[in-house]
Amino acid sequence: MQKSTPLDILKSAILLERRGNAFYQKVADATESPAVRDFFAMMAEEEMRHIQVLSEHAKHFQETGSFSSSAVKDDEGSQVASRVLSQGLKEQIAAAGFEAAAVSAAMAMEKRSIRLYSDRAEAAEDPEEKELYRWLADWESEHLQILAEIDREVTEKVWFDNSFWPF
Repeated sequence: MQKSTPLDILKSAILLERRGNAFYQKVADATESPAVRDFFAMMAEEEMRHIQVLSEHAKHFQETGSFSSSAVKDDEGSQVASRVLSQGLKEQIAAAGFEAAAVSAAMAMEKRSIRLYSDRAEAAEDPEEKELYRWLADWESEHLQILAEIDREVTEKVWFDNSFWPF
């Protein structure tokens, strides 16, 4: 069984973030709703920030063989919830099947990222590497919480609109 090196993990993480960025940007480009477009564009931007942080760490690791936490300490974290999460967004997603399906797919991507980062944070011996992956796992967890809230409210709205309530 081949053991993954820290550089292999960083490369896998960058690829995962690139896929997330491409997905979020595609949904933003495909929707007709301005609120939904803003939300998915913001998610795409956040994935780009992850790519930048991971790329900086990969470059630093290649050059020095060690991790640096400077990019983590200088970054302010997720901006999605405070900037674009609104009732209007949730209603517009509920009204569109494609966007609602995109939320479900995004949740699966975020869960995969959280698993990768959490597992690596737990396995890492270098404290700077642990900090990087813990920070990324926390950031992706914020994304998942936002998406889960949207999904829950969209589901309840669909149930209500279609009289699925048994009472």
